[in-house]
Amino acid sequence: MTSVAPVILLAAEKESAEVTDWAARVGWVVGLGLFVALVYWLMREGWKWRGTLQGDLPELPGAPDDPGAAKLVLSGRYHGSTTAGQWLDRIVAHGLGTRSRVELTLTDAGLDVVRPGAADFFVPVAALREARLDKGIAGKVLTEGGLLVVTWAHGDKLIDSGFRSDHAAEHNAWVETLNDMINKTETEGAR
Repeated sequence: MTSVAPVILLAAEKESAEVTDWAARVGWVVGLGLFVALVYWLMREGWKWRGTLQGDLPELPGAPDDPGAAKLVLSGRYHGSTTAGQWLDRIVAHGLGTRSRVELTLTDAGLDVVRPGAADFFVPVAALREARLDKGIAGKVLTEGGLLVVTWAHGDKLIDSGFRSDHAAEHNAWVETLNDMINKTETEGAR
């Protein structure tokens, strides 16, 4: 039979080696910190550059003084806006790329988007083009139908804006009501 004592003595003698080259260790830590700072700075500059490229986008319209009675109200999250039909082409100009909480109010005048901590905007009913349920928009992918996407015209550009209600069951009512309003507006405009 072998004795357990020599194994215990060998295990007790094994220790981590002491750090002998502190300068190299500190150099690596400082280098890694500078690399992380550089990557963060490059991401920030890329965001600002994208905003500059989208500088031709007009200022966002504000809500009218008397928009009328609310047809629907939604509380949830604003996930961003993209070029219509291109769910990865995020629009960052005028704060449209900033995620935030949102309070949506649909009236006869249009869609009022109130975002605490970000720029509010208003989409007149004549600018609304389509509402649909989707699964993703730049930077956010959900289950099928988990995102309310509203397509609207701003200047000469079509924009998709993505919203998620705190109560996802509300999405269907929003899609139906928005599309009915859009169809009614197009019919009246054709006369």
